[in-house]
Amino acid sequence: MKQEALISIQIMGQVYEVPENLTVMKAVEYAGYQYVRGCGCRGGICGACGTFYRMPGDYQLLSGLACQTVIQAGMMIMQLPYVPVNRQVYDLDALNGNGAPVSSSTLHESVRSLFPEIFKCVGCATCTRTCPMGIDVMDYVALIGRGELEKAAETSFSCVMCGLCAIRCPAQISQHTAAMYVRRLSGRFLIPRSAHLRHRVEEIRSGKYDDSLARLKGMGKEEATRLYAAREREPDLAEPGEWKPK
Repeated sequence: MKQEALISIQIMGQVYEVPENLTVMKAVEYAGYQYVRGCGCRGGICGACGTFYRMPGDYQLLSGLACQTVIQAGMMIMQLPYVPVNRQVYDLDALNGNGAPVSSSTLHESVRSLFPEIFKCVGCATCTRTCPMGIDVMDYVALIGRGELEKAAETSFSCVMCGLCAIRCPAQISQHTAAMYVRRLSGRFLIPRSAHLRHRVEEIRSGKYDDSLARLKGMGKEEATRLYAAREREPDLAEPGEWKPK
């Protein structure tokens, strides 16, 4: 078996020889570090592996997620322990305490009150170029500014809250936290309620699935594994060669 070639990289200022073609995450672990915060693919939160790095001879400070970025010879890597942002405390129930519909202007004003920095965007698109998920961050910031909250929620849906956009923003905007608030507003007040979901919730509350859940909890590992392997799969998730609807 051919052994992979080793390349030299720097991690937190120390030089290590690691196999080429690894992601930054695997290279960091190969060098002996542990992701104690718990990144998403390590049993924790997706987006918790924000990384800055430079390449020899390149003036740019580059960024990405450690789980996606592939190492290159000479790469100088700095892992971020966390992204400091001001956490806003809010109560969505307070927006319609009497159960009455909430106007779009009220929702927009709540965003303006909690995240006034959103309206300082200078339109430089640094956030969009930085986003490792390929989200047009500047676009959803503009949508929030115009009050198009449902569209902003849809545009920012793939955000993993890594915070790299906020770190690189010259206007010091916390785009990802504002986007999370807007998605919550959209889910609570703007998106039509799903009739089949409401029906399923009523079934759960009525105790329809209590016996099935108790049976699952009492299963041994082998039986549970067999049941999982024989589960009915969603057609779009079928294995190659399996039937899919036309």
